[in-house]
Amino acid sequence: MTRIGMLTPSSNTCLEPVTYRLLTEERDVTAHFARVPVTRIALDGGSDAQFDPAPMVAAARQLADAAVDVLVWNGTSGSWLGVERDRTLCAALTEATGIPATTSTLALLGACAAYGVTRLGLAVPYTADVAERIVTTYAAEGLECVLAEPFGVSDNEAFARIPEAEVARQIEEAAAGSVHAVAVVCTNVYGAGAAAGLEEALGVPVFDSVAATLWQALDLAGAHPALGAHGDLLRSGSLRARFQQVLAELREAVGADRTTLRLDLPAHGLHVDLTAAEALGPGVRSIRRDASLDQRRLNTVEWLERHRVPLVQPRFAADPHPPQALIDVYGVHAQLLSPVVRDAEMTGWISAHSLAERDWSAADQAVMATAVDRVHHLLDTYGKAPAA
Repeated sequence: MTRIGMLTPSSNTCLEPVTYRLLTEERDVTAHFARVPVTRIALDGGSDAQFDPAPMVAAARQLADAAVDVLVWNGTSGSWLGVERDRTLCAALTEATGIPATTSTLALLGACAAYGVTRLGLAVPYTADVAERIVTTYAAEGLECVLAEPFGVSDNEAFARIPEAEVARQIEEAAAGSVHAVAVVCTNVYGAGAAAGLEEALGVPVFDSVAATLWQALDLAGAHPALGAHGDLLRSGSLRARFQQVLAELREAVGADRTTLRLDLPAHGLHVDLTAAEALGPGVRSIRRDASLDQRRLNTVEWLERHRVPLVQPRFAADPHPPQALIDVYGVHAQLLSPVVRDAEMTGWISAHSLAERDWSAADQAVMATAVDRVHHLLDTYGKAPAA
């Protein structure tokens, strides 16, 4: 049994029923709530004082009496007060209770990292000045934001009175700016149902704050979230986040400029023509959203399909030649590829790219093999409860 302890704004009427709804089919997860005084969202000292850590720490200690596995500040205040403030709060909560902690803002940023989002649409209920502060805060975290017209409300209780159809319209507006994802930034807005329903039509993931907070809480508690009916983040976000971790560690270990993972996993919305994950060195151009090539028809991939062993290319002097665009557009001059074979099918492959010609040592190839094994392990265990 996993128990999630959530610190909730006192005037919030949305997140508790929505969280319970998201957990309807989860028999082994329960959510428990403690309220802290929050009634108004604005950029002034009175509003800021509502988010003092002392009441939150006191509430967290009460939740700790229930032996919860994770603590969550289920509020988005860090989105305008600063992300470092949330990180400091999490440290204070954990120091006081010994329980790992996160926040709604950190959850939204974690979702962006899992999906490689750098251009984010924002749907918010707040006043224009608060919304612009969020844009500035997220820019400091590497996110270029496209802001839909905010609803201009400051009364926290009133956020939950905004009709879901209006939230959906705002999400659609936020998605119109060629974004990689949309975030509904507020835990007292009924965005979770609208978000999940809009993803297919919009062609991008939609990160509702309530759903994202639950996702990261489950993930932090080790509960392997794989909830199938509530949007891509709750279904596949943790799998994508773990893929990212594998690729980041692989890139660092072999000294590559870029590592990518491509998989055909329709159940998780993954197809090899777009990467499932990507890790980049400083200043290296992303290839993540370039779907211009039929990946299965590439010479190098057809070679992998035939041989089912790693392809080691310290330079591109001999067959199989990579696509010219990989050289001309992305500057790659050496690569190491390894197939991911499951049930006799090549489900995908991992690539390590170098912008200069280089040898790939036996140690590099061993690290690549370990990365492939880790991908297999994730695919074998994702969504399953850990062994007792």
